[in-house]
Amino acid sequence: MIYINDQTGQMDLDGALAAVSRQRRDHAMRYRSVHDRRLSVAAYQLLQQGLSAEYGITEPPSFGFGPHGKPVLEAYPHIHFSLSHCHEAAACVIASSPVGIDVESLSHYDAGLVPQVMNRDEQREIAASPRPEYAFIRLWTMKESLLKMTGEGMAGDMRHVLDGLSVGSASVRFHTTVFPRFICTVCYLSPAE
Repeated sequence: MIYINDQTGQMDLDGALAAVSRQRRDHAMRYRSVHDRRLSVAAYQLLQQGLSAEYGITEPPSFGFGPHGKPVLEAYPHIHFSLSHCHEAAACVIASSPVGIDVESLSHYDAGLVPQVMNRDEQREIAASPRPEYAFIRLWTMKESLLKMTGEGMAGDMRHVLDGLSVGSASVRFHTTVFPRFICTVCYLSPAE
């Protein structure tokens, strides 16, 4: 299930910090701006909300971390999740199999970045689009959500992240939603057909 909060500016940060785990409170406080702290806490609150609604888990979850830093639920390794936030929103996805989510602002499109992070086919798709910023952000969120799902992180060549998509015997799928100020993409695995 996907959870999104695009009203983080209304959050009582002190009250929200008191209701999350110490681990997440410490993480949020590493951000310099109050806005970014709110977004970090909001993403975690979405996870708490989803775990309560879907699994009846009410205690603040504690994270462990995979080899590349991907967070996992220490007490519930069978529950998969991913968190993301951008200037406009925080997002969370929870599933019973590996999953990744990315949310990005539409206002941060930089045409000069396209050749550095997109392969030639993706560059052509962006150039042919009547809204290149939408095409770019959609492709970017696909790449980042895939890397979050696999836990690989963004250390490699971003231009070829979407090349030859399949993980083991499953196929990689994406679900993208366009909002007025941001785009959100979820990456998940479905059985190969």
